[in-house]
Amino acid sequence: MKITVMTADEQFITLDVDPDESVENVKALLEVETRVPLQQQQLLFNGSEMRNPDRLSSIGVGDGDLVMMMANNSRAPPSDLSFNLDGSAVNPGAFQQHVSRDSNKMAQLLQRDPPLAQAILANDLDKIQILLRERHQQRLELQARQEEEMALMYSDPFDVESQKKIEAAIQQKGIDENWAAALEYNPEAFARVVMLYVDMEVNGVPLKAFVDSGAQSTIISKSCAERCGLLRLLDRRYRGIAHGVGQSEIIGRIHVAPIKIGNNFYPCTFTVLDAANMEFLFGLDMLRKHQCIIDLKDNVLRVGGGEVSVPFLQEKDIPSHFLDEERFAKQALQGSDSTPESSGATQKNESSKPGVLPSKPAQGPDFEAKIAKLVELGFGREAVIQALTLFDGNEEQAAGFLFGG
Repeated sequence: MKITVMTADEQFITLDVDPDESVENVKALLEVETRVPLQQQQLLFNGSEMRNPDRLSSIGVGDGDLVMMMANNSRAPPSDLSFNLDGSAVNPGAFQQHVSRDSNKMAQLLQRDPPLAQAILANDLDKIQILLRERHQQRLELQARQEEEMALMYSDPFDVESQKKIEAAIQQKGIDENWAAALEYNPEAFARVVMLYVDMEVNGVPLKAFVDSGAQSTIISKSCAERCGLLRLLDRRYRGIAHGVGQSEIIGRIHVAPIKIGNNFYPCTFTVLDAANMEFLFGLDMLRKHQCIIDLKDNVLRVGGGEVSVPFLQEKDIPSHFLDEERFAKQALQGSDSTPESSGATQKNESSKPGVLPSKPAQGPDFEAKIAKLVELGFGREAVIQALTLFDGNEEQAAGFLFGG
């Protein structure tokens, strides 16, 4: 005969058993199906517990009957897969191994809960516990709202406060439905977005470059420049302050040094910051200069209009301390006139300090002629001066920058 067993997590399991089979043998079959140890199982039929020595026919279990299976956590061994009252796993290591080994469960989890799936794949037990507690708390809050909605249904329909609560409950229900739809159709929106990094070589030294099209300049830290043997080329006339949510000292500029992307070499200009939290940021100036394409479909950075393609690094290939670069780039490299979400770097010259020269090149007749020529094209004088200053007086590059902006 066939019986149906409903587990505590509302899964239905059909077993083909003999009417004279013992309850203990049925539990052994369920242990294979559910991986819940026999000692932890509690079977109920018509509300009464089924004892191990009992025969199915002797307690009235017949063909097509439904049996309930509960997990007895009081006898759970250290390697069990049960949960604490706060929703966290009793044994997070066993939980991680159990889920990660089940390809079907992982596929479902990657669709419905990407953050938890990523934590399981990374074997981050602390993160797993935090997420399990959060999910448990969300379920409790949802249950509490549902109970409140039921209570409102029986409240006085003419009471003003009750009507306000009903309106709020209806609005919250719409939000919850929208959240559930996002989990089903757009689950990646709940995962942390990994920033774009590629492997490069700066002056022969391998580095992981943070590609940021929102940063105006290509940035390298003083320590990184020293490691790459570039400090001997540092032009301290270009000192200043990078302003944003925070600020950092610009100690100078390296006008040109070779970088290697793929198998090709390209000239690169660096603004050097005295910043311990940021190593190397490949900014918009060099992205424009070398006609780079950020191809998110193929997940590659194309350089030189496509002559070289290098893949963006996966999260596992990015050192954990590089996550500070993302935060630092949005603080130290933001323009003072930008919104907090942008990351365009601006430089405040320190020409008033003794021994510090202005960051602008000499503004002689030739420089004024270039300004006049670009102003005739329809650009403002201040914008032209800034563009010429950015490109060391190079008229063609300044014009390209102004047209591109």
